[in-house]
Amino acid sequence: MLSLIRPALVLTFIFTALTGLAYPFAMTGLAQALMPYQANGSLTVQNGKVVGSDLIGQAFTTERYFHGRPSATSTADPNDAAKTVDAPYNAASSSGSNLGATSKALAEAIRDRAAVYGQGPAPADLVTASASGLDPQISPASALIQVPRVAAARGIAAERIAQLVQDHVEKRNLGFLGEPRVNVLALNLALDTLRP
Repeated sequence: MLSLIRPALVLTFIFTALTGLAYPFAMTGLAQALMPYQANGSLTVQNGKVVGSDLIGQAFTTERYFHGRPSATSTADPNDAAKTVDAPYNAASSSGSNLGATSKALAEAIRDRAAVYGQGPAPADLVTASASGLDPQISPASALIQVPRVAAARGIAAERIAQLVQDHVEKRNLGFLGEPRVNVLALNLALDTLRP
């Protein structure tokens, strides 16, 4: 019996050391050496202070800023742990709304969000939440539809704001993967540098 237990314990120890310690330390060290920006969360720093991440959206709500894609994330209600409350872009609770296509609540939310952008059709990414609830980017069309509001709130010519949007459009990865997009945090930080 001991002849069976001893090799099992030795192998458990060896594989625990290899896969539980050596491999994670090696990968962490390699990531830190080769791509420290990505390995540390793609943090955006301004004036020596972390203001966000390129990978997680933020809840910009004032008229002076571009708004990101709606977020359906939530957190525990501080008054009743059995309930949840909305907590947009809560990275600790990445999730969608789980509302189906026939949901009246979803149709109402889409209608309310679309009404903000006028009579014409609003881009889909401005009226629907993503599956993760953390999207940091919007489509160029979603940014451009917000230009008149941002320009009026800041007293800056709409043409200048539209050009800023165009300057921040990220192209498809490798020229064919994904869609063109605009990082809302980067755009809003650049917007703060414009003067009327």
